Amino acid sequence: MIPGINPRKMQQMMRQMGIQQTDLPATEVIIKLPDKELVIANPAVAKVNMMGQETFQISGEAQERELSVAPEISDEDVKIIVQQTGASQELAKQSLREHHGDIAETIIALKNEKI
Repeated sequence: MIPGINPRKMQQMMRQMGIQQTDLPATEVIIKLPDKELVIANPAVAKVNMMGQETFQISGEAQERELSVAPEISDEDVKIIVQQTGASQELAKQSLREHHGDIAETIIALKNEKI
């Protein structure tokens, strides 16, 4: 708050202006960006309602976290590719990674390699 002003008086003035503030007991805040995430652990989060418009104030130390671009490859996907193409499991996994987890593209590529 503002130094030198009684917190109760400040709350009263905010209510008179139509501003309501609620502290939220958040343990972590994650802001997702196109290429990374900002992670704020142990943040101080306040929800401010100003004449029907809700905003959030977040303070704390942010850390950047890179997003994983590798697709998740399940055993079921590998099994399907092995059945369809006759390729080994290792080759199926490697090809799936190269085709960003797209099963159809992987099958087509492996079948075209055999021709």
